[in-house]
Amino acid sequence: MNPVRRCSSFFGQLCVSSRGGPAVRKPFSPLAVSAPAGTRCLHPGLSAGGGGGGFHGSSSQLKPSGVSDTAAAPVCPMGASSSSRLFGTLAQSLNNASLGQPDLYPDENPDLYEDQTEIDPNQLLRECEEALQSRPARPHRDLVFPSSLLPCHQHRPSIRVMQWNILAQALGEGKDGFIRCPLDALNWQERKYLILEEILTYHPDILCLQEVDHYYDTFQPILASLGYHGTFLAKPWSPCLDVEQNNGPDGCALFYRRSRFSLQASAHLRLSAMMLPTNQVAIVQTLSCRVTGKQLCVAVTHLKARSGWERLRSAQGADLLQSLHSITSQCGDSGAASGGVPLVVCGDFNAEPSEDVYRRFSSSALGLNSAYKLLSADGQTEPAYTTWKIRPSGESCSTLDYIWYSHEALSVECLLDIPTEEQIGPDRLPSYHYPSDHLSLLCDLSFREEHHRLM
Repeated sequence: MNPVRRCSSFFGQLCVSSRGGPAVRKPFSPLAVSAPAGTRCLHPGLSAGGGGGGFHGSSSQLKPSGVSDTAAAPVCPMGASSSSRLFGTLAQSLNNASLGQPDLYPDENPDLYEDQTEIDPNQLLRECEEALQSRPARPHRDLVFPSSLLPCHQHRPSIRVMQWNILAQALGEGKDGFIRCPLDALNWQERKYLILEEILTYHPDILCLQEVDHYYDTFQPILASLGYHGTFLAKPWSPCLDVEQNNGPDGCALFYRRSRFSLQASAHLRLSAMMLPTNQVAIVQTLSCRVTGKQLCVAVTHLKARSGWERLRSAQGADLLQSLHSITSQCGDSGAASGGVPLVVCGDFNAEPSEDVYRRFSSSALGLNSAYKLLSADGQTEPAYTTWKIRPSGESCSTLDYIWYSHEALSVECLLDIPTEEQIGPDRLPSYHYPSDHLSLLCDLSFREEHHRLM
């Protein structure tokens, strides 16, 4: 992306003089609806107001595709008339989707939005850029082709995977205490555009998020309109609920592009430690790739935070690995090291590489490797940081986020590089140009040819 935010020629005409001073850019949205003077409502998921997100339980049962016991919660009111044909189509699709309060154990029907007219992601990206005109440009990040990998001379369809702890709004404003981050940098009415802008820029096929507390009123309706199927699982006792005027519990969300994958099975896990249920969850879904015909199992999780809880994280990791082994084995023999379906596990593990839970994953019989090690010269070292924040307790710079993959069945084609200290800035994360205290991770994966022959 350009260092300077792009602005459409139409939007450039909307510069007006304010009280004789310099020209001020007024935000314009191609998805805006008619509203009284002084009010502004954009894309339904981006407009002001709270929304759904009631308590959700969790389930460890494997569910076949097409089983649905919830629908999305209501989105914000959308006004009487639409200022664009595009918005009118989206509004009609959402209104016809039988939106209601989510029930326990949600697993949305992938056919719910099958007939919905998709909006143009470039148009929505322009809307984000226009809404963020007052903020500094997001620093550019390159896609890096690791030197440890041999160049691919044969075209193999790649799968782009994004992993990101996006920072729950209630926690950012009410609990986390980022002492060097200006409070208005955390304003949801702008921060949500910064999050969505990054997702739209990289256009992932699979998107794994943690600390999502605006799923039903923002991410689910918007990403559904962009062609994604989404699933959300909240923490049983979310700390967001301790914050006044919260938007419901935070949890994990998993999105995949409907044009690329079909859902074969889905499992909602509440992670256990020493036979006892904990407050951490995971979503596991088996997908069928429409391009290659192959299956891929994807998991997203968020393990227990804070120092002193290393043994609990290790136990949670062991429980998740056991579940993943069972799920991938049940789904059939696809030639992976585990004897099951190739696996991708994304998450904020809240654990540095020195912790036992990291060693559990790297030495698992599932044959997992951490993608971001490939950025290092030796291909064996994790980045110096995936999160960098300053709290009252001090500065914290560490690697906690990972994309694990079945290295005998899948190959990493490229990775999104890590911003430098200079790009992050002295006040660290979050900030006006970084919406979360965690950096997004992204890699392109492809099925190995050797794996294809085994099928």
